[in-house]
Amino acid sequence: MKKLRFLALLFVGFMSFQAFAQDEAEEITEEELMKFAVMEDSVMAFFEQKNDELIDLIRNNEVIDGAGRYNEIKSAWDDADKLAEIKITEEEKAAYEGILAFMSSVQDEVREFKIDLIKNDEVLGVATFNKVNKAMKENPEIKEKVDSLQAELKEKRTSEQDGVSADS
Repeated sequence: MKKLRFLALLFVGFMSFQAFAQDEAEEITEEELMKFAVMEDSVMAFFEQKNDELIDLIRNNEVIDGAGRYNEIKSAWDDADKLAEIKITEEEKAAYEGILAFMSSVQDEVREFKIDLIKNDEVLGVATFNKVNKAMKENPEIKEKVDSLQAELKEKRTSEQDGVSADS
């Protein structure tokens, strides 16, 4: 009976040590959090740039005369009767389809950009991405920390862009 208790205690001790060792291995450094936040901010900046290009494409489209007509076409797009009602031309259809294709390509470009940053060990690395991403899902404090870092990075980037715009 004493052997059984001893083995049970040994087993519990081993499991506790193993759990402790796993917790230690999963500890996330400030540098890893910052790398993750920088990667996310870079992706957001890239997306914002592409979104600005999309807005320019819509505003400056010679066939679709501005955002108002674009919105009118967009709201009627999946309804042939509504398209007839707004008297859409073949040129406008082609222009709108071009805008939709650009939107789709933006999504693909942003996804590829993010994947490239994640795969780049100098930027983040897959292992660090997985580690921080998992920790964010499991621990709201880590998610909050990353969100805070991202907000700081965005604020800094925005103020730098505003400074450059004001100087131009």
